[in-house]
Amino acid sequence: YLQAVGIPSEDASIALQLPEDVLGRLLPPSKPVAAKTGAPAAKKKVENAANKDKTTSAGAPKEPKTSKPFGFLQEIIEADLAPGGRCVERSQKTGDVIRTRFPPEPNGYLHIGHAKSITINFSLAQMYGGRCHLRFDDTNPAAEETEFVESIQEDVKWLGFDWGEHCYFASSYFDQLYEWAEHLIKVGKAYVDSENREEMAAHRGSVTTPGTESKFRNRSVKENLDLFREMKAGKYQEGEHVLRMKGDMKSSNMNMRDMPIYRILHKEHHRTGNKWKVYPLYDFAHGQEDAIEGITHSICTLEFELHRELYNWFTANLPIETVPVQHEFARLNVTNFVTSKRKLKKLVDSKVVDGWDDPRMSTISGLRRRGVTPEALKTFILKCGVTKGISVTDVALLEDCIIKDLDAKVERRMVVLDPLKVVIENYPEGQEEAFEAMNHPSNPSMGTRKIMFAREVWIERSDFREEAPDSYFRLKPGGEVKLRYGFVLKFENMIKDATGKVVEVRCSYVPGSREAKCKGVIHWVSSKHGSNHKVRLYDYLLKTDESAPPEEAEDEGEEVDSKADDFLKLVNPDSLTELTDAKLEALLSAAKPFDRFQFERNGYFVVDKYSAAGGPLVFNRIIGLKESGFAKEETVAGSATAQARSRKDEQAKQAADKEARKKIDPREMFRVQTTDDGKPLYAQFDDDGVPTHDQNGEALNKTRCKKLKQEWEKQKKTFELK
Repeated sequence: YLQAVGIPSEDASIALQLPEDVLGRLLPPSKPVAAKTGAPAAKKKVENAANKDKTTSAGAPKEPKTSKPFGFLQEIIEADLAPGGRCVERSQKTGDVIRTRFPPEPNGYLHIGHAKSITINFSLAQMYGGRCHLRFDDTNPAAEETEFVESIQEDVKWLGFDWGEHCYFASSYFDQLYEWAEHLIKVGKAYVDSENREEMAAHRGSVTTPGTESKFRNRSVKENLDLFREMKAGKYQEGEHVLRMKGDMKSSNMNMRDMPIYRILHKEHHRTGNKWKVYPLYDFAHGQEDAIEGITHSICTLEFELHRELYNWFTANLPIETVPVQHEFARLNVTNFVTSKRKLKKLVDSKVVDGWDDPRMSTISGLRRRGVTPEALKTFILKCGVTKGISVTDVALLEDCIIKDLDAKVERRMVVLDPLKVVIENYPEGQEEAFEAMNHPSNPSMGTRKIMFAREVWIERSDFREEAPDSYFRLKPGGEVKLRYGFVLKFENMIKDATGKVVEVRCSYVPGSREAKCKGVIHWVSSKHGSNHKVRLYDYLLKTDESAPPEEAEDEGEEVDSKADDFLKLVNPDSLTELTDAKLEALLSAAKPFDRFQFERNGYFVVDKYSAAGGPLVFNRIIGLKESGFAKEETVAGSATAQARSRKDEQAKQAADKEARKKIDPREMFRVQTTDDGKPLYAQFDDDGVPTHDQNGEALNKTRCKKLKQEWEKQKKTFELK
């Protein structure tokens, strides 16, 4: 399986333990099972991937340890396929033992969280001899575009998965879904409501207050059918009527309080044109789509757990032959990453980034353009594991996966990002020579290349210091340094401009010193032979190391919190540094888009996908190298090479902040919050200390209250951990 998804088994940190019959289907007959792990599977010691990641649990209950890469989901599937299980009769259906699906809405680009869902759904189908459907839930023409469909297909293929002939669209089922909606009306399970949006919101109640039935709830079947058919015919304006299921307005589950299932939209659909004037909402559509496609395991993220009761209500009240079953897992939350489509769209619309595939974005296309490989991303997902516990994974784990993946496979090149000229006074003018350099220092099979040397070279400005301690082993007055693959240089003099800035260093070289040992070795580029291209250094888009709190599945049309865009205040103004004076090895001029290299001592870089053929190239930094102890101590202010930051201090700060948060009583956390001028941020609170009114005494809207309650719950669990 690891080979199938592009992760060499010898490099993976997770060994798969599957039933022998499953392994027998996956492995060639000539290879014994033990050959996959190097030891008998029964005796192989396997560490739980979920216990190896760098996560901070939000007080979630501990789950049984498992060596299975997809955890409890594999246990569910194996139980379903076992004798007496729900799907046992499918065991002999070659290529169709189980059916999963990845059902994105084509209203934006996919992000790193979707990569986890893609990997889980396609991998489980592959592992158990089934198939995974790619289905577009295109039920909202107001937000959907063909561009998003094509980008999603590209992302799934890039991750190494193939849906084959099983690509479907919810819009293909509109006729059947409409027929089922009429069925619900005919059996008294649905009605047309003519309340306006404000009335519906008020009558819905809250988590502590039961709802109130609409005055239109008891319309006759005939009146409901007539109104619904007139809605379909386009007789009414948007918002004038809505079709709702008849649930229980007193249910403790808000999703069961007469959830809307069809609304009027006079919008052109990207596939069906103007045929439809009414469209199903996601909660009604996706369960029935699962049934139509015969999905055996409907796997989604944990925010849909409370929607499962509604999912089951629809499948129980409709004439469905094969009833699908929904299972939930915790979504992927990563520090510094935005995993909300609405927020990602806001970043694009606000021109904070140059598009959905900006290398700073947490979209899959952004990560691809950044130079992250699908193997690194899938390794990261496997290391995170699959659980039901809400957690936030430190981005350092993703960084480690990226570095380990790239380190073994990319060639090295010398590039000077912040150039300082060095003139070698005793090297003859006009003379030049070629040195042989290894493409990979620990892999001779990757070959060598020629690099040219002449009297003038460029070095990094940070590799020279006019005043330096004894522990500084690079170029300094009275000191010497060795050029990588070249000679030892001795300092002779320096030239400064009118401001006192060093603009040139004069040195002498030691003939015959190419094999000599020296404490300091630096990279360089020949002034005569180097090339100039643009280099972009990227940092994280958010200044904070905390990811956005896990989001609830929002109802279509739900009011948008007025403070929902406050996250824009966390945008890092220094997330992009563009260098136009970098000096590169001449060979790099022949690089093509998506070619990756390690710029020695600077980091890993990729040729940007939009680099013009034959023109100046753009190299994007994928990730910096892990800095040496000395580099951490003496980062030179303003130096481009110092941009590759150390995370050690940041991680220590995060740990201290997390310990401090454990001491904050959730009942007091909001009471002490103030505005910039020191005034209380909130005026009134409920018994738990959750705000109900803003600083001006106005009641907070429903969405804001819900999010504040989520923050309170999270802090309560953190506080209890103490």
